[in-house]
Amino acid sequence: MRNFKLSCMLLAVLAAAACTPKAQIKGTLEGAPEDKVVVKLLDLNNYVVLDTLKTDASGNYSCKVKLEKGQPEFVYLYHGDTKIASLLLQAGDAVTVKSDLKGGYSVEGSEESEKLRQVDNDYNAFLQSVSNMTETADIAKAFVDYYRKCLKYISQNPYSLTVVPVLFQTMDGQTPIFNQATDAIRFRSAADTLLSIYPNSKYAHALAREADSRLKVMDLSNRLDGASEVGFPDMELPDVNGQKVALSSVDAKVIFLYFWTSQVSGQTLFNLDLMKPLYEDFHGSGLEIYAVCVDADKALWASVVKNQGLNWINVNDGLGVNSPVLPLYNVTSVPALFVIEDGSLATVDISTEAELRNYLRKVLK
Repeated sequence: MRNFKLSCMLLAVLAAAACTPKAQIKGTLEGAPEDKVVVKLLDLNNYVVLDTLKTDASGNYSCKVKLEKGQPEFVYLYHGDTKIASLLLQAGDAVTVKSDLKGGYSVEGSEESEKLRQVDNDYNAFLQSVSNMTETADIAKAFVDYYRKCLKYISQNPYSLTVVPVLFQTMDGQTPIFNQATDAIRFRSAADTLLSIYPNSKYAHALAREADSRLKVMDLSNRLDGASEVGFPDMELPDVNGQKVALSSVDAKVIFLYFWTSQVSGQTLFNLDLMKPLYEDFHGSGLEIYAVCVDADKALWASVVKNQGLNWINVNDGLGVNSPVLPLYNVTSVPALFVIEDGSLATVDISTEAELRNYLRKVLK
C-alpha cells in the first residue's frame, strides 16, 4: 500500500510538471558547433539568465521556457555579447530559430516573435543610418521619418506587446524616440489596451506607470505654458464650498499667493496676527489673497477657515504634500508667500510686516 501511495504521488508530480505552461525553442547557430547559447528573460530593466545551452556538432540546441498562462515574455538568445534572436513567447509556442554569428536570424512558429524581429531590424537600420549622417538636417529628417514609422506600427498592432519596446526606444541610449509631451497620450492608450488583454503582464504595467509619469509631466508643461500667458504658473483648486477657483481668474492689482497648513498653530496665528489685518486694511484698495492649504485633512482646514473668519480665497485639493501645484512654485516648506502684481510674479524682498505694508502702500496708492 505504501508503494502504491508513493507511485500515485510520483504520478501526480509528473502530471503537474507536464501541465506547467511552457514554450519550446529549437534553434541552429550556424558556424558554432559545440558552442554556447545563453537564454535571457527581460525583467523590465534587467536581464535574467534562464539557461546556458550547448550546441551540438551541427550548431543545434533546444530548451523549454516556463511561462505563466496569459503572460507572454520577452526572451533573448545570446552568443557571447551578440544577440542572436529576440522572441516574444507565450505558453504553448514552439518556435524554430536559425541564427548566424553576426546576429542575423529568422524565426518560425510565433507571429509575435516575427513582429519583434521586424521591430528590431527597423530600429537597428535607423540607428545605423543616423550614425553615418553628418548633417543635422539629415538626422532630423531621419528621426521624423522613423518616428512616423513607429506611430504607424503602433496603430496597426494595438493588441501586440511588441509595441512596448517600440515606445521605449531611444536614439542614443538617452534621447527617447517618443520625446514629445503629447506622446503621454499614446502611452496611456497603448497601456490601457494591453492591460485589457494582459492584465497581469509586467510589461503592460510598466507601460502604464510610464504613461502616468508622462501625463504628469504633460500636465505640468501645460500649466507652465499657461504661465507664459498670464505671467505666472496657474492653478485651479476647490474652495471651502467645493467650487474650483483658478488663480488666473482673481481680479486684483496685487495677489498674495500663500501656501500654508492649518495643522501648525504658529501658522494659524500668522493668519490672525498678520494676514487678516493686512487683508482688512488693503483689500478695498486692490489686495486679494489666494491661500493654498497643503493639508490632506480638508475638514480640519475648513473648520479653521470658518472659525478664524478668513474671508479671502481659500483652496485645498486634499492631496497634501502630493499636490501637483507645489512643484509649480517649488514649494518645499510652508508657509510660503508669493506676490503677483498686475498679472505677473513680482520680485520683491519682503520679510517683515512693516515691509509688506510699505510695499502695499506703494503699489496700491
